[in-house]
Amino acid sequence: MIDNIKRIKEEATGRITSAPDVEELERLRVHYLGKKGLLTSLLHQLKSLTPEQRKEMGAVLNEVKTEFETTITARQQQLDDQRINQEIEKSPMLDVTLPGQFVSEPGSIHPVTRVTEEVIEHLKRVGFSLASGPEIELDAYNFEALNMPAHHPARDMQDTFYVGGPVLLRTHTSPVQIRTMKNRKPPLQIISHGKVYRSDYDQTHTPMFHQMEGLMVDENISLADLKGVVNHLVKALFGSKPVRFRPSYFPFTEPSAEIDVHFGNLGWLEIGGCGMVHPKVFEAVGYDYEKYSGFAFGLGIERIAMLKYGITDLRSFFENDLRMLEQF
Repeated sequence: MIDNIKRIKEEATGRITSAPDVEELERLRVHYLGKKGLLTSLLHQLKSLTPEQRKEMGAVLNEVKTEFETTITARQQQLDDQRINQEIEKSPMLDVTLPGQFVSEPGSIHPVTRVTEEVIEHLKRVGFSLASGPEIELDAYNFEALNMPAHHPARDMQDTFYVGGPVLLRTHTSPVQIRTMKNRKPPLQIISHGKVYRSDYDQTHTPMFHQMEGLMVDENISLADLKGVVNHLVKALFGSKPVRFRPSYFPFTEPSAEIDVHFGNLGWLEIGGCGMVHPKVFEAVGYDYEKYSGFAFGLGIERIAMLKYGITDLRSFFENDLRMLEQF
């Protein structure tokens, strides 16, 4: 067996080091090291040897296997270098010794990203953590579990992109709350953010936009807790501006309210919605609504960015006009 190993080693080393391309190199690897390779078959023969012989021959075969792998890796690197050099030779205009071009005006963080990061940072300071979910969602999570069964009139509030059957592009980030509650028990204090989709396009609406939602669930959570978090966030984003909670309707919260902020001459402007989590939502995720209570709020990231930076057309966020983006 020793003589056989030596013969295979010499043969393999010569063939590997002279392999003309990566295809041939891979064929040789399989020939010698594959499941049915020569070296593998020798390893299977060890069971017919005495324990002392098996120990000795096993060490020899493992050493040869390591040498094969090292030789194959080295040849692979040589072939890669040859390929790169050939590509360079085919491109005579390419001079890799030239210095790189200096970018005199580097880009900056997009205002939507900037606002998203700012909101996350402010909410993390009061105990919220991030949660995420898919953009292609099921009706059961996007509508049903949020107290909007089939033919519920609230579905007309959201022009939905359906992929097919019960599959759709999420119309809000609230399904993340449902998925999180189904997998975790209270207490919860999460925020979710990302792209959402609705069939609409004008100066204040786009088919895709970004939302940020917060959810807090525990025993004895009240409207006072909701107002405290919202007031903290508004003050961090806009300074000491008046905030009001205007009664509204959302099927997944009760009571529900719109969050309005007073911007001087612009008057009261809405930045999002909020409310106490509806008992039917807790029932859908298996929470005891007699023991637990919670609040949720949702913000339009583009809306906040427009107010912070004085942008008047929502579509400008997505048109990639450098004249607008350079301001940030």
